[in-house]
Formats: sequence, C-alpha cells, structure tokens
Amino acid sequence: MDWFCSLLWGEGIAHTVLVLAIVIAAGIVLGKIKIRGVSLGVTWILFVGIAVSHFGMTIDHNTLHFIKEFGLILFVFSIGLQVGPSFFSSFKDGGMRLVGCAVAVVVLGAATTFAIHLLTGTPLPTMIGVMSGAVTNTPGLGAAQQAYADATGINDPNIALGYAVAYPLGVVGIIFSMITIRLITRVNFADENKALEAISQEQNYAERISVEFSNGALEGKTISQIRELINRSFVISRIMHKDGTITIAEGENGLKVGDRLRVICSSEDGEAITAFLGQRVDMKKEEWETSADSQTQLVSRRIVITKDAINGKKLSDLRLRTKYGINITRINRAGIDLIPYQGMELQMGDRVMVVGSEQAIERAADVLGNSMKKLREPHLFTIFFGIALGILLGTLPLINIPQPVKLGLAGGPLIVAILISRFGPHFRLTPYTTASANLMLREVGLAMFLAGVGIGAGDGFVEAIVNGGYRWIGYGFIITVVPLLIVGLFAKWYMKMSYYTLMGLIAGSTTDPPALGYANTSAGNDMPAVAYATVYPVVMFLRVLTAQVLILL
Repeated sequence: MDWFCSLLWGEGIAHTVLVLAIVIAAGIVLGKIKIRGVSLGVTWILFVGIAVSHFGMTIDHNTLHFIKEFGLILFVFSIGLQVGPSFFSSFKDGGMRLVGCAVAVVVLGAATTFAIHLLTGTPLPTMIGVMSGAVTNTPGLGAAQQAYADATGINDPNIALGYAVAYPLGVVGIIFSMITIRLITRVNFADENKALEAISQEQNYAERISVEFSNGALEGKTISQIRELINRSFVISRIMHKDGTITIAEGENGLKVGDRLRVICSSEDGEAITAFLGQRVDMKKEEWETSADSQTQLVSRRIVITKDAINGKKLSDLRLRTKYGINITRINRAGIDLIPYQGMELQMGDRVMVVGSEQAIERAADVLGNSMKKLREPHLFTIFFGIALGILLGTLPLINIPQPVKLGLAGGPLIVAILISRFGPHFRLTPYTTASANLMLREVGLAMFLAGVGIGAGDGFVEAIVNGGYRWIGYGFIITVVPLLIVGLFAKWYMKMSYYTLMGLIAGSTTDPPALGYANTSAGNDMPAVAYATVYPVVMFLRVLTAQVLILL
C-alpha cells in the first residue's frame, strides 16, 4: 500500500494529475445534487478541493499556480468568444435600460463591499473574495487574486476563503431577492402574462408576407429607390408578375402596379411596409415556388457559411444576385434571424436562407461552403493567438497609482476574445466555435481553476472560519441582497419593468446560471433568458474590472 499512499500524498506528475482528477470528478458528481431545484453546480469542485487539501492531498505550489491561471485563461477567453457578438449590440435600443440597471447592481455591490470593509475592519482583499462569492462570479475571484499577486508579489489565501464561504448563501440570496421583490410588489403572474403579449421583442424577426403592389406613385421606381424612401428594414425576395411568372427580385427591378411581392421584414415593420407598398394578400409558400413559366422553379434553401474566404466579406462584395441569380432573404446568427443588407458582413457559421433555382443554389452553395464537416473543425490558431494577445494586453501596465494597474490574466484575454469575436473576420481570424466546443473549453478551464483555488485554500480553511470567518457569510448575504433589492424595486416600481424581465436582469447581474434556471422555471417563457443574455457580457466585464480596481485601492 506504500505506492498508493505515495500516489495520494506524495509528489510528481502522476500524483498531480490524480489529485486534480479526483477533485474535479467528485465535484461534478456532487454538483448534480439539487435542493428545491437549486444546485451549486461545478462550484462543488472548489469545496472538494478545500476538503482534500485540508487532509493533506496537496499539489506543488508552482504547478498548482499554473493549473489555476491556465484554467482561468481558458475559461474567460471562451466566455469572451461566446458573448462577444452580443456585447456591443447590448448597448442598443431597449437593452440600454437593462444594461444601466445591471451596472447599478455592480456599482452598489462594490460600494457595499467597501462600506463593510470600513465599518468592520475586515481586510479589503478578503472582502473582495466575499463579494465575488456573494455574486457567484468566478472570473472576479481570479482577477482579484491575480491583481493582488501582481501588486504585492504574494498570494492571499483569504481571497479564496472569502469566496468559498460566501458562495452558497450567495446563490440562495439571489433567489431570495427575486421572491422578496415579487412579494413586495405583489406580482400577479396572470397580469404579467397579459402584459407579455403586448411586448415587442427585438428577436421577433423574419415575418414573411405577400403584398400586391398598388401604390401608383411608386410605379416604375426600382426596389433600391423604394428602400430609400421608407425608413424600414425589409427584403423583397421574389416578384410575381401579372402573367404569373416569378423572378428573383433585384435592386434594379422596377415595380409595376399589380405585381405581387414576397417581403421579409420584422413583425413590427410589417404593417407600415404593407401600407406603403399596397395591400396584403394571402399566398401559400407553394404558390411562390411554382411559376407559370415551366422553366422557372424557385425554391428556398439554408446554406451554412463554412469557407474561410467568405468570413468577413460583405454581401455587396459577393454579388450573389448578379452572378448566380439567387437572393438572400434571412441570415441566422447565433440562433437569431437577421434581415440582410448589402453592407452586412458574413461570418463563419452563419446560416443564410437563399431563394433561387436548384441549379443556382447549388452553385452558390459551392461558393459559400455549406460543409458541416468544415464547420466542426476547431480553429486552434485563433484561440491560441488570441490567448497570446490577451496575455500581452493583460500584463501591460496601464497606469501607476502607485502600483501598475493591469488588466491581468482574466481581463486581458476576456477583452481580446470579445474584440476577436466581433472584428476578427476583418483580419482573417475565424472566431467561430461550435456551441459544444465552446462549452467544453469553458467547462474544462473552469474546473481546472476551481480545483486549483480549492486545493490552494484548503490549508487553514477551518481555522479561518472558527477565527471569525463565519461573519463573512453575513457580509456576503448583505452584498448579495441589498443591491438587488434596491435596483429591483426601482426597476419594478418606477421603470415598470416586467417581472419576467426583472428576474433575468437579477440573474444576469450576478452571472448566476442556477438563478436563471429558477427564473425560467417560474416564468415558463424565455423572457428571463433574453434579459440575462442582454446584460451578461457587460456584467462579466465589469465584475472582472471592479475586482481589480478594489484590490488596488
């Protein structure tokens, strides 16, 4: 049995990999346990790491530091690739109200943390760990640890201890805040469901309508000219002439009274566009695919962009209508249908809906790719090149107050990943990864990071709790609940925000998937998920930045 004991409590590569595997595997198993539908998920890896470290199953300090930091880099970089496309769009239109509320939650949380530090004398690094646990934000923990190590040259285990102590009640506190706001504001789900029907959802794109053109004032004008006259986003994909022939619509086509048009537009624009062009007519999809001209048979197909050469190209550059006689009517990106326009840039993984003859669609598919096998190939160069740029950015001193302020190994890769996911195609970088590949990379990185943090914090955990650390539980609950109640009640009473949207806002402001799961189950619709996705990118960025700023105060 000596070999076994040496393997568990010794040193070496086999010992390191075994301990890491045991901690992660046990944490994942425990994460499946739910109490009233709520689970701590993979965060159990942190607690298992603390437990095994407490009983002497540790890892070499330098190796442990690498595991933790590399796991953090993989985790935040994958998050950046995932949320990047929606990061900039979250600042537009109605999303600004949600983002503003989420920013208020982050700022109030930081202010509450600093106030408790002043009132109780608890060291600020410890309170930042408590804050990260209270809002269930692991990247914030990593950013705080890394910023503290850069500023002082040493590690503070109390940052991780504060996180571990505050995290369980943080999850409970978030759901508690949702329930409390519902009780205080006397939310009635029946009334919320009625109000939901009147809400115009931004993702409600791609309504297909048939219109008979009867506006004599516009007769003879081209489709391009008409698009300039009405400030609405729409596509005319097909024209049925008076003799029954159907042709692909092009910008240079002049319209005649009596033509029937196949229009794709957002549902909120449909009525205005119809009134501008003529009157709506009922036509089945099959009627648009059968022409009086037997040589013209138009069909619609979905083609996937899989060629590197197309990545970042504008629709106007491809000239698909002129060269192949097909028309693109919709572009599905990340599950959302978008109305195409000539200046839109295509990205790897986009699914475009095209209309044309079978032969024309086949030729266009050859140009665009349409190879699912190619789509499944990993773009490792983009990932590791992006990580390299992120580390360079993260370690670059920005200002000195008096210690150099850096974005760190969490902030740097996160920002670079967001930028690559949005602007990468301009530089021939392919940021696309399948959802499963991104999830795998993210979860592996998170598991490595949590295991490293737990194993490093296990020595002295019990002593810290006994010697006053139990107070951190209360501090964390205050940091969780106070900002959420203040912003939540303001949003409900004064902004008249839907309670379903508010639940998603609360979950997104704390980047907490278990809370989102509770919100989705309670609502029975996708409104919480929409709000969560809207604020998540900005909040994730601010949580990382806030943790570093507080460390340097």
